[in-house]
Parts: sequence; C-alpha cells; structure tokens
Amino acid sequence: MRAGEARLAIDCGSASTTAVVAWPDGRWLPLMFDGEPALPSAVLLSGDGNVLTGHQAWQGAATDPQRFIPAPRQSPEQQLTVADVAVDPLDLVAATLRRVAGEAQRVVGSVVEDVRLVVPAGWGPRRRTWMRHAAHRAGLPQPRLIEAPVAVAGHLVAAGVQLPVGSFIVVCDVGAGAEVSVLRRGPAGFEVLATLADPAAGGTAIDEALAATLDEGSPADGDGQRWALLASVGVAKQALADRVAVTVPLPQGSAVVLNTGLLEQAAHPVLHRVAQLTTETIAAAEINATDLAGVYCVGGVARMPLLEKALTETASVTPTLVPDPATVAVRGAADAGAADAAAVGPPVEVPVPPVRRAVAIAVPGLASLALIWQYFLTAEYNNGSRILRGYHYWVLLNWGELAMAAVLALLACLAAGTVLGSLIAVHSPTSEIRSEGGKVSVGILAAVSLGVAVAGLYAVVASQYFRLPMGGFLRWALWPITPIVLMAVAVAVVAARQWRAPHGGWSALLTVPTGSVITATAGMLLIQYSLTAARRPHLVLWIDIAGRIGGLLLGVGVVMALVTPLVFRLILATPLALIAAAIVSWQASGILAVFYAIAVAVWWAARLWTRIVRPATPTPSRQAQVAMPAVDPPPRGGG
Repeated sequence: MRAGEARLAIDCGSASTTAVVAWPDGRWLPLMFDGEPALPSAVLLSGDGNVLTGHQAWQGAATDPQRFIPAPRQSPEQQLTVADVAVDPLDLVAATLRRVAGEAQRVVGSVVEDVRLVVPAGWGPRRRTWMRHAAHRAGLPQPRLIEAPVAVAGHLVAAGVQLPVGSFIVVCDVGAGAEVSVLRRGPAGFEVLATLADPAAGGTAIDEALAATLDEGSPADGDGQRWALLASVGVAKQALADRVAVTVPLPQGSAVVLNTGLLEQAAHPVLHRVAQLTTETIAAAEINATDLAGVYCVGGVARMPLLEKALTETASVTPTLVPDPATVAVRGAADAGAADAAAVGPPVEVPVPPVRRAVAIAVPGLASLALIWQYFLTAEYNNGSRILRGYHYWVLLNWGELAMAAVLALLACLAAGTVLGSLIAVHSPTSEIRSEGGKVSVGILAAVSLGVAVAGLYAVVASQYFRLPMGGFLRWALWPITPIVLMAVAVAVVAARQWRAPHGGWSALLTVPTGSVITATAGMLLIQYSLTAARRPHLVLWIDIAGRIGGLLLGVGVVMALVTPLVFRLILATPLALIAAAIVSWQASGILAVFYAIAVAVWWAARLWTRIVRPATPTPSRQAQVAMPAVDPPPRGGG
C-alpha cells in the first residue's frame, strides 16, 4: 500500500480537533495526541513567539492566562489581541493543523496529499475560504471542505443504515455548541435543506454552568484558576458517562463531589434549547417530523441521556445515538465514497412545489395576466384608432392597472425564487451556489431579474401596441416595483452572507399573502370595469356600485398586505377602504395602485426585519447561525 493513497480527514472544532487517516481498502486509524484521540483546539502564545497547542496550552493557561486562547477559530472579521499584541487567528489555527499534519506524516510515513476538512453546514463562502487559508498556512495540500452533516450521513450509509433516496434525516451535532441540519438523500448524495446553529447550546455552556455551581462556595482567584477549574469540570463531565459521581479538584486545593444530578441540572436548559433548535430546523426545511427517516445525534455531548429525553419531549422525535459520536463526522469525511460524493457536491434536484406553494406562485401570476389583458382590452382611443391614427391621437389608459400587473408579476417570480435557485444550481459548476444559502440567494436575484424583465416587457409591448412613446409606460411599470426590488435584494444578500433561515422556511418568506393579491386584483378589475363599461341608463347605478366595491376591495387588499392580526386589519380596513371607494376615478386609479405597491414593499421590509434581522423571539441561531462561541470552551468538554 503506497503512502500516497492515504487520506487525512480533520475536524477542527471550537473546543477540540479530531483527525483520522484512512486508506482505500477500508482501513482507518485515529490520530492520537498525548495519548488521546482528541486534541484540544486551544493555543497559548508564549512570550518568545512560539505557539503551544493542545494540553500544553491548557497547562500554561494556569500560569500565563493572558496569553491563552481557548477558541482560536474566530470569525474572519474578528480582531484578536494577546498581551496587547495583535495576532492573526489564522496563525493560531494553522498551529493546530500543523501539529495534526505532523502526526499524520509520522503515522503514514510521508506527506498525505489527500486532505479533507470538516466544516459546519452553516458556514458561508468567507469562512470556508478562511479555513482553506489556515490549512495552506499549516503546510497542508489544498483541502476538500466537507459539511459535517453530509459527512455524518455518508458514514451512516457506509455503516449499513437504510436511507432510501428521497428520505429526510436530521443530524443533531452537539459539541462545543449545537448545529442541527435537515438533509435529503438524492440519487448520488445528501443535500442540506436547512441548518440552524446555536453556540450557547452545547458542552461549553454546560461546563460553564457546572463551573459556576462548583465555584460558588470557593470562588476562583483570577483567570488562571478559572481555566484550571474548567479543565477539571470538562474531565469530570466525561467521567460521569460511566459513573454516578466523581471528585473534582478545585484550584484552591480543596475538592467537591460532582454527581449526575448536578450535571443534569446544569445541562437541562442547554439541551432543551437543542430540542427547540431541532423543531425550528424541521420547520425551516418545510417538512414535518413524521416525514423523517431518522434523527441522529453526534458530538461530544450526544452521549448524555438527557439529550434523548429533551428531543423526545420537546421536539416529538425519537433520536438515535450514533456509535462513537465524537468522531463520526471526521470518519465520514475520510470515507472514500462519502467524501468523494461530498467533494463534487450532491446533485441538485429541482423541487416540485406542493399544492400550497404552487397556488402562491400561480395566483399572482394569473392575476397579473388578468390585469394586463383588461388593460389592453379596455383602452379608449381618441382621434383615431390604433391602426388609423388621426391628428392629436391619444389613448385613455388605466396606468394603475399597468402598475399593479407589474407588481404582481414580480411577486409571482419571487414566490418561485427557491425553485429558480434549484434550477440554476443544477447547471452551476460552483459548489457555493449548490449550497442552500447560495441557491436561495441566486434564486431571489434571478426572480428579481425575471420580474423586472416581465414588467419591462409589459411596458414595451404596450408602447408598441398603442403606438405611443415608451417613457410613460416604463415609469408606471418599473417605478412602483423599485422598493420591492430593493427589499428582495436585501434578503438575497442576507441569505448569501450569513444564511439565516427564517422561521417557516424561505418559500414561506417569499410568498405574499394570497388573500391580499386576490382581493386587490378583484378590486382593480372592478374599478376598470366601472370606468370603461357602456353606461346605459338602467346600468349606471350598478356600474357605479361596482366601482365603489372595487375601491373597497383594493383598500382591503392594501390592509391585508400591511398587517396580519385580524383585529388590526378590521381597525385599518374600514377607513382605508372607504377612502379608496370614495376616490375611484381615472386619475385616482394610479394612486391606488401605487398605494398597493407601497404596502407590498412595507410588507417585505417588515418580514426582513422581524424574521431575519430582528426576529420576534431572538435566538442565537437566528441572529448568527454560524457565530463562534461567546464563552471560552474547556479542553474536552465540548467534544
């Protein structure tokens, strides 16, 4: 067996780093560091400029805490200062990776050319590029980046778990923090449908809570003693997996007894948050718990029985603990079949929208066609006709109807944004576009482009059809949709840069209330009928009533777009509908259409703010799904 055939897989986590070396014949070997399979990710920058890694860093933390960095895997934008000296976090992560590379070379006998790095599924292009730079600085070959839940799913299939094509699974990864992902198996790989992360829902938070409990009676004096206490708590927590109670030495020289009761008390709120995160992720993937083929728990905290209880009671799912949960992701990345499939990217299949989503796409599209059809059909020609124009030829047009047709065409395209994204990803060679965040972002931008193109097409065709200058048509077709376009582009930027999946999923976010579309469209159709119908004496009253009803309906449609609670709708609908009904006329039809366009833009802005920027119930996963831990992790507690 040539050494060059070996594969090196590394999972560089916030709290600890694991790595395995594997060969094509199925043999694999975990790399050992100081006699253990997990290397603490912490580093210590010594005064002479050397970087100590692993347990050596934790040992030095007690005497030199100012130079200790427990979690060097920082955000690319974050600045790091050690002992008043600016430090590049890339150098610190590279030190850990360099030690892993050296151990792999010692085991294999030569440099390993095939390297795979496990990364969180929620990481965007910037963090992935940052990790590649760290590997390059460590002297590693160009690595393949494999998403952690995809690696876990690939390992499950390789281990014989029956997951048929088209099935959905949840990977609940609870290490230093928590990341929950919903995956769907395609014909040649797994696709991440939704992923949510919370850095405060893992082993780090549990260790901090335990340390705070044990430290009440005899508080630690200084950062050095705090790091020593966290190290002891991390070791004790692991030992409680096989014991009822363990003795924890305190930095002051005394000792306390830590039992399973205290551990469960500290872990309960943390693991309850993991269960909530699981429920939110399933909802974001737009499936139900009954659709799942399995829920699989991995990570250093997965062994805790309380996690299974929390998931069963809160998320209403029955989890399965994967054997050797702390290393399953890195083993999956090292697996030949799983890694190769992940490296080239799973095939992206275009989803078939369910009936509810199909209706949300079809209703504004058909409404737009109905309005533009009536717009052409009911135009009133003066001083000639469309073909034989006389002197001072002009046409009486309902500009508001053109504006609403353009708005509804854009809304129909945006409702199909996730489908458009999947269609583009099928033919894209770029792996970033094949990610869920990339698909959503590209899909929204494609929908905006298509919607603007349709609105422009309406204007161009109308100008040519009526043989009039194009300027007025373009103004009424494009200006009303401009605020909506800006809001949609803002959503696309959020999806691309930080991948914040809103509650209910992206398809729900991109869909304007169907009731508002139907009501406003019916109102404008009735208004145009009342303005253009032949006013025979016995029909005048009914034609006028139809126009007032149209104004009422259009006002109600505006309110339905602005607010959701029924009470607020009732309060606002009465005055606004009456005003709209009172001003129905040729001149006011354009104003009413602009009101509706503004209402839709406000609806988009409110959704962007309440569901993405500032969710109604703020959670760490929604605020920053791939944020680094806010507290410093212990050496082995996070897994």
